[in-house]
Amino acid sequence: MRILRDVYIIGAGETRYGELWERSLRELAVEAGLRAIENAGVYSRDVEILYGSNSLAGIINGQENIGSLISDFAGIAHNNIPAVRVEASSASGGAALREAYLAIKSGEYDLIMVGGVEKMTDIYGNELLNMMGSILDREWESFFGATPAAMAAIVARKYMKDFNVEKEALSMMSINDHENASKNPMAQYKNKLTLKQAMGATNVAEPLTLMDCSPITDGASAILLASDRYMKKNKLEGAMVLGSGISQDYFAVHNRESIYTLNSAKIAAREALKKAGKKLDDISLVELHDSYSIYGLLELEDLGFAEKGKAKHLVYEDIKAGGRIPVNTSGGLKAKGYPLGAVGISQAVEAYEQVMGKAGQRQLKSVDSVLLHNMAGTGSTSVVHVIGGE
Repeated sequence: MRILRDVYIIGAGETRYGELWERSLRELAVEAGLRAIENAGVYSRDVEILYGSNSLAGIINGQENIGSLISDFAGIAHNNIPAVRVEASSASGGAALREAYLAIKSGEYDLIMVGGVEKMTDIYGNELLNMMGSILDREWESFFGATPAAMAAIVARKYMKDFNVEKEALSMMSINDHENASKNPMAQYKNKLTLKQAMGATNVAEPLTLMDCSPITDGASAILLASDRYMKKNKLEGAMVLGSGISQDYFAVHNRESIYTLNSAKIAAREALKKAGKKLDDISLVELHDSYSIYGLLELEDLGFAEKGKAKHLVYEDIKAGGRIPVNTSGGLKAKGYPLGAVGISQAVEAYEQVMGKAGQRQLKSVDSVLLHNMAGTGSTSVVHVIGGE
């Protein structure tokens, strides 16, 4: 009978996030991977498999086979280990983390690298807008002119009307992200944001302004996962992956029972918390996939932190770094940045650093467990992980 192994994050590394015009896709991926290996204090020859997450390199950069690319230019190709790309749109990072978690849990591997990378500034303007539309249903949504921002705006308008939610509540999500990102040296935007700036910004898709929308970002993040067996043998420390959950909803929003309910998030969170043996009261930090501010409110509700329509009461004080349920100490997608395929790994980097007490100026006083929610597009796929101490 095979014994299920405990899984730990033992090292993390990432590039700076931003518009990195001078950097290539492979350079970003390699930098993050090497930093993770150095941070973990392990040898690259011990890595048994690499999972690479990416969403849009095939159409933006003309580069597929990302796993092999990362393996080769990280200098580990000569070890002849498997290198696999995992793609689940903007949930690719979370999906790759889950696959690696299951591979160690099963006892198949003891040390795995998981890296996520996106190089989005190789194209721009309407061409990039069209590429971003590929994360939606091309036939029923983007074909008719819908963009990710437009879909988020439709959801926001309906939600705000049905639950009497003021625009100010959405802006507070972005303000919180910018406040936290100001303490993160890897963040794309380190400027703090006032309510006047957020509310008065240029409209993108009414009611969403520029300050409600995540930016175009280049960047890469990587982590090393290890089994308890490898940990003990090499006398290492790490943050434990306590639970993992994944779920799927209808791809096109019009097929869903409610356009502002993320059923995939509900189910994935329930699964991850159950496997972790944790309750929401045990969660010290939440990293949300707030590609648009409206999604931050919806996730707070559908993950279980507020009743439907009630997240507006959390965004003023409770989600701050010193609040009841801190949200996005990393800076979130709005301010740390949104390199699609790297997001889920970026969240894991933040969880690891918070649990291990390595988060610098943004370190929370007491961290028991961190809940990560990474989702695809408008919520068709959700991946939830719970990271914490033993």
